[in-house]
Amino acid sequence: MNNSLTYGLTHLAISVRDISRTKKFYHDIFGMQTMYDQQGFVQMTTPGCHDILVFEEKKNSPIGNTGGIAHFGFRLKEAKDIDEMIKRIISAGGQIVDKGEFVKGSPYVFFKDPDGYDVEIWYELLTES
Repeated sequence: MNNSLTYGLTHLAISVRDISRTKKFYHDIFGMQTMYDQQGFVQMTTPGCHDILVFEEKKNSPIGNTGGIAHFGFRLKEAKDIDEMIKRIISAGGQIVDKGEFVKGSPYVFFKDPDGYDVEIWYELLTES
């Protein structure tokens, strides 16, 4: 039984150099939609849920320095879509860092976004409950 008083993690706020570039990059790869767009600040919905990525344009912040966070990730609905996502990453200007399978049938790709953040896309093999 879950008696939490919160909905859990709902958003990440990430410092970036150029809001317009970042907004286009994440829209082109994931189809993320803009919720709020103001000078130096944009909130975008992540696909398939109510989670938000907040991008804040910062001039005096260590952009791309994760401060101990290794990466953030997106889970594929279908393993077969990994190649399409790799095409989107490359087309949007992302840099592929690593790709493969964690185990047979569980593909992944790690890439760098325009600000140097490490992002993962993977398919999780779910076990039957």
